[in-house]
Amino acid sequence: MASNVTTQGQEAVVCDLCQSPVSFFCRRCGVNLCDPCVLLHLRVKSKFGHDVVDYASKDDIDVCLCESHPENNCSAYCKECDVPICILCVSIKHKLHEISELQDKIDELLKDITCENDRLQSFRDDLERVLDYTAKTASSLTSVYKRKKDEVTARGEDLKKQIDYHVKKLHQELDELKKENEAVLLKQKKEFEDVIGKIDEMNKKSKKLQKSKNVTEMEKFRPVITEQNILKEFTQYTFPTFNKCEIDENYLQNYFGYIEKKHERKINLLREKIYKPHPNSDRKILEAPSVSSVIDTGFPANKMYNNRLYDMAVTDDQKVWMGGNSYKLKLFDLQGHLERTITITCAGSYIYMYNKQVVYTDRGDNTVKKISDDDTVVTMFTTGDWQPYGITGSASGDLLVCLLKDDQSKVVRYSSTGIVLQEIQYDSQCQPLYLDAYYITENLNGDIIVTDFKMKKVITVDRLGIFRYSYSGGKSASSVTTDSVGHVYVTDFKGDKIHMLDRDGRFLRYIIPEGGIKYPRAVCMIGDSEMIVGECKTGLAKRTKFFE
Repeated sequence: MASNVTTQGQEAVVCDLCQSPVSFFCRRCGVNLCDPCVLLHLRVKSKFGHDVVDYASKDDIDVCLCESHPENNCSAYCKECDVPICILCVSIKHKLHEISELQDKIDELLKDITCENDRLQSFRDDLERVLDYTAKTASSLTSVYKRKKDEVTARGEDLKKQIDYHVKKLHQELDELKKENEAVLLKQKKEFEDVIGKIDEMNKKSKKLQKSKNVTEMEKFRPVITEQNILKEFTQYTFPTFNKCEIDENYLQNYFGYIEKKHERKINLLREKIYKPHPNSDRKILEAPSVSSVIDTGFPANKMYNNRLYDMAVTDDQKVWMGGNSYKLKLFDLQGHLERTITITCAGSYIYMYNKQVVYTDRGDNTVKKISDDDTVVTMFTTGDWQPYGITGSASGDLLVCLLKDDQSKVVRYSSTGIVLQEIQYDSQCQPLYLDAYYITENLNGDIIVTDFKMKKVITVDRLGIFRYSYSGGKSASSVTTDSVGHVYVTDFKGDKIHMLDRDGRFLRYIIPEGGIKYPRAVCMIGDSEMIVGECKTGLAKRTKFFE
């Protein structure tokens, strides 16, 4: 069967069924049809129906030609031979084979290609943010290193002529570090741009194939897009710190100070999980949240501020650990019955449930500890000369800890064995993100949300440590938690209320339990419709239902 015949030196397109002059074209089946044959063709049942158009308006559609009969378009697919075939092949070479409609194979291929393209586009969004962050960081290097030089110079001016030589030496070291830093950042920037360029090429080809029926091209492209390499991590660069030392004339170089080059760490670019809307996302919030029970924790008051209750953590079996102004951690059921008491070596602990065990930060010896099943206190790891405060877990199984030292504050991601995986301290302009990071939680999209005591605000970065948003709508920002939909709840210690935000930091409403709440600090979710809020100065924890 031939689709084209030659007349007077030119090719004329004819019907694929009877060789008469062509009038129509079926997009679904990829066949040319004359006036009589189009009626016959439309009577043939097709799983996806037919798409018959006037031949002159069929456009230059990308079709798949049969390998055995190049003059014919493919309209079926041989599953046994795994090749597209034309009508002639169905009745000759492949008549005993299992045959399917060509559209079935097209849909299968496009499903895989679309899935892979969606994966790459999602990854591209992360790359765009990292590229922007890297570009801004690279552009701010001069001002950052100028500030570092100023620190060194200020120290040098205190010691006058005794340290001129050492100042010059440190300047040279900073200049060398700047060049090294700038070189690797620009290299990383170029790598991101190259990868994004390749992803854009894949996207362009994928979109082209969406409008195509060329299975051969799809077969060739599927392994190409599937095997397209992506960067699985990026290098987070931190900046050198000028460490001051006490001066000793005999050991000037040792005591003046030195430049500390921070270690580079690989940050995982692959998402741990993809955000999906929760089935309860349309729940209605109660206008008057009700209090179903009140737990009196019994913690004593701090002599200076009268504070009692600091933090809470809910267990899988609906019980709650309490930490306060005491050398004890207490476990209550939700009716307020005390079930367990553990003696620890620090007061005012920040706690979190990790692998079904309560972990807490000990500021007495700068460690993170856990309570084993036999009530033994076990040290997990130390935080060096940084004091640990708020602690939470991540979807990847790591621990995120707020750390403070002098006038510096940061968030560090640790493995369960105490290996530092990530440090979050500066924004893209190399300015400190935090002044006094206290409480911390991770949202379902990977955002890391921190309350800053001094700034009285919530600071949120994405899972890569890149600034996302801040919220300062209250008189204070104490503790923070999230629910299964991604809402953010911030306790306002001085405002006697809880602020409810969406997952992008936009204010939604206030939550005030019936009877009010005084000095709210610690907060935890109980299921999808309740929270438990701790009054810091009374030591009472109120179980509050706020969703229908």
